[in-house]
Amino acid sequence: MPEHTYRDAGVDIDLEARSVRALIDKLTYRRTGAFSMLGEVGHFAGLIDCGSYVLALAVDGVGTKMLVADALQDWRTVGIDCVAMNVNDLYVMNLEPVAFVDYIATDSLSPEKMAQIGEGLNEGARQANMNIVGGETATLRGLVKGLDLAGTCLGVQKKGRVITGEAVAPGDVVIGLPSSGIHSNGLTLARKIVEECASYETPLPNGKTLGEELLTPTRIYAGALRVTEGCSIHGMCHITGGGLLNLKRLSNYGFSITDPMEPPLIFKWLQEAGGIGTVEAYRTFNMGMGYAFIAPAVSVATIQSIFPDSRVVGEVTEEPGVRLKGVEIR
Repeated sequence: MPEHTYRDAGVDIDLEARSVRALIDKLTYRRTGAFSMLGEVGHFAGLIDCGSYVLALAVDGVGTKMLVADALQDWRTVGIDCVAMNVNDLYVMNLEPVAFVDYIATDSLSPEKMAQIGEGLNEGARQANMNIVGGETATLRGLVKGLDLAGTCLGVQKKGRVITGEAVAPGDVVIGLPSSGIHSNGLTLARKIVEECASYETPLPNGKTLGEELLTPTRIYAGALRVTEGCSIHGMCHITGGGLLNLKRLSNYGFSITDPMEPPLIFKWLQEAGGIGTVEAYRTFNMGMGYAFIAPAVSVATIQSIFPDSRVVGEVTEEPGVRLKGVEIR
């Protein structure tokens, strides 16, 4: 069986990185006067200087998971995904999400579909304890086929409490938190494998269908804010598209994952059905670890008291790069 890859499915992670860099390189203008930008473009969220406080903005969407929702005619949970993909990007910098706006682009409107999307958005807001203060709906027939759901989240934090990863150092441990499943990344490859090798109605040994597994909503890691109040945290990472490569966004030091979390059944099925190699899997999917803390070992007990399902999966090394049981992930 030929190996399925994210690139063959239509998503080239390396090309995406180069393209994003080409865009960022043109963003050279910086506002003069008050409320200047802090840091550089490219972290999980963008920061604005507001005196003793920092405001932050994050933006993300549900992606092609919407096509799975369309196939199953079930849009009740995609709003949770939309919120989660944004608020989790704020948590990693110790930012508290306070407000959210959604953006829906579609070729045609359906009150029933919109009601189900609203149900999920509201549940995501409840889990993250924030307000949905507005949004925009655009009917773009000819430009959009289907429905695309995205959002932007506003976060806030005292300036001295923002965590950027600058404190990450060799000897720190990596503490992983389980994902709820595939979350909202890698769906282009997952859909290709399901559609070529089975169907969304195909049952798995756990009693769920493949479609139900792929629609499981993204976990919202709101407890991360309680962790940072209780112990020293040097960095945090939301494991999204690109898998373990997201760790590189935190530090130029290396990350050695020696004891990875057990991948849920959906990932094992995708690997077997699609002939996906280990490296490709861990550079595409979260593979069971949706979030990670990088901290001194003394902080592990506090983290586990708040997230009992967390555990140490590796450590920070002097040697750059990300390694899974000694094999480099590129």
